[in-house]
Amino acid sequence: MKTSLKSEIMCIGLVLLPFIYLAIVWTGLPDVVPIHWNASGEVDGWGTKTVLILIPFILPFLVYLLFLLLQRFGPAEKLNKMGKKFAALKFILTLAMSLLAVFIIYSANHGEVARPTFIFVLLGLLFAALGNFSKTIQPNYFLGIRTPWTLKHPSVWKSTHELGGKMWFIGGLIIALTALISTSLIAIICMISILVIITIVPVVHSYLAAKKLKTSQS
Repeated sequence: MKTSLKSEIMCIGLVLLPFIYLAIVWTGLPDVVPIHWNASGEVDGWGTKTVLILIPFILPFLVYLLFLLLQRFGPAEKLNKMGKKFAALKFILTLAMSLLAVFIIYSANHGEVARPTFIFVLLGLLFAALGNFSKTIQPNYFLGIRTPWTLKHPSVWKSTHELGGKMWFIGGLIIALTALISTSLIAIICMISILVIITIVPVVHSYLAAKKLKTSQS
């Protein structure tokens, strides 16, 4: 899959956004800043402000780099079948990580998480977006629900990603909605519970689908 500066310019801009924001607020940051918050948005961990430099690298830069490596070394034929969906997925994940990085830096600069709800809503919408793209992912060893059964049987891959995609989409919307109408504690419980369900169920489905396929062929 070929890339060009023109097609990548928006993602590059998103990667640079938290770096630029950090540079703008750097001189106003205290030497010691909050680096961890509890579910209520209260500070429970501190560190030097130089730690914040890692945030843009760990979030948008690393995600974008992984996509570039996938484009360079991944299965070109299968990635090409995704067409514009792959570029859109890369943009959405880079955008989400960039916004999260900016939010973390903003919170560190102000000494508290202004709205913890934002993180849960962002994650919920991200899960929903990933679910929406799930059915377009072709069998590969880099992206998707990679179990021994999905990698072995294309039909199992397809059915597993159709089910997983629906579950991630609905689960993500529930997480976002719950965060908007409930407390942070309930939002955390909801997110963890849904993540367990949408992770385990597709894996179990892939095993049962492969077992059923093997039985029908014997």
